[in-house]
Amino acid sequence: MPDYKTQLSLAKPQNCALLVIDVQEKLINTIANAGAVIANITALIKTAQLFQVPIVVTEQEKLGPTVPVLKELLQTYQAYNPISKQSFSCCRNGPFSQALEKTHRKHLLITGIEAHICVSQTALDLLANDYLVQIIADATSSHSPQDHQAAIDRLASAGATITTTEALIYELTASAQTPLFKQILAIVKDRRNSFDQ
Repeated sequence: MPDYKTQLSLAKPQNCALLVIDVQEKLINTIANAGAVIANITALIKTAQLFQVPIVVTEQEKLGPTVPVLKELLQTYQAYNPISKQSFSCCRNGPFSQALEKTHRKHLLITGIEAHICVSQTALDLLANDYLVQIIADATSSHSPQDHQAAIDRLASAGATITTTEALIYELTASAQTPLFKQILAIVKDRRNSFDQ
């Protein structure tokens, strides 16, 4: 497992990949706070695209495609290449491991559902394989808030860094002087507005 000091390091675009785990049509209607989770993942995908952070998408077999709003956004960026899986941990799937290796990134930003099943098992396997793991808590969920919170607590204890969507967006941005800052502000504003509707 990465040492404690390394886990405290800030996420940088050149070191990160974004994982979108199993945000699928047949599952989303059973998920707590589904609308907020989708809005947060939308903002993270837009941010990843802006900073050229690779995006890896998975789909559990028999649960349908990724929800339309995310699928269409990913297609816009030519980033919708979902990896089909049967195992709950993405890491127990050859194509996923190969896709991760192709990114050459060791700091993984994790979103998706369900937090206590596929997200947790994937994150624990990644930690065991010396990846830096950052769980975006408000961009993950489960069918019940209790399962979600238990997963977050367990992952924090196991060495994952727990953060939120907006915190991570500004962490990747690093400075208000970046030429991309106005576009980042627009992403943040759109995200906040989606919660006011």
